[in-house]
Amino acid sequence: MKVIASSLRKGNVVDLEGKLYVVLSAQNIHPGKGTPVTQLDMRRISDGVKISERYRTTETVERAVVDDRPYQFLYQDGEGFHFMNPDNYDQLVASADVIGDSAPYLTDGCTVSLSTHDGVPIAIDLPRLATFEVVETEPSVKGQTASSSYKPAILSNGLKTMVPPYITVGTKIVVLTEDGSYQERAKD
Repeated sequence: MKVIASSLRKGNVVDLEGKLYVVLSAQNIHPGKGTPVTQLDMRRISDGVKISERYRTTETVERAVVDDRPYQFLYQDGEGFHFMNPDNYDQLVASADVIGDSAPYLTDGCTVSLSTHDGVPIAIDLPRLATFEVVETEPSVKGQTASSSYKPAILSNGLKTMVPPYITVGTKIVVLTEDGSYQERAKD
């Protein structure tokens, strides 16, 4: 299916010369003089090679037919990341290249949107928010106000983030999966 280049977004899959590419980032550039262009950074699904292409915003690109479904994360082993379709219990294995920076946010039983092409996982879309426990952080200093500064913390998934001073070890917090930033204290 042909689509206008400027309509492509992160996670879309395009077919260039018979090879499938997943869009890593899409940026529309409007120079003061000249034709607006769309800059696409993509990764070839078959071997992981990254490329960068530039199209006029009105050019069309062949978008691949992709099946997006919710899958439940089961576990990770030497083969890759194992997911199960909750409707028919079919299992898929996604490689580390497909999962990429999303790996720390995968917890047992979490539901993600997995994009497949001909039964092969090609892209993952995480839920917007995830809850983790703070396992290490500095103690709070008396007299420090909540809005003044943030302190570093290490979460149960191994990631580091900045949290308000009133957050202590053992507190569950909600983080944004796009960048790992603190959103709020979890409501138990």
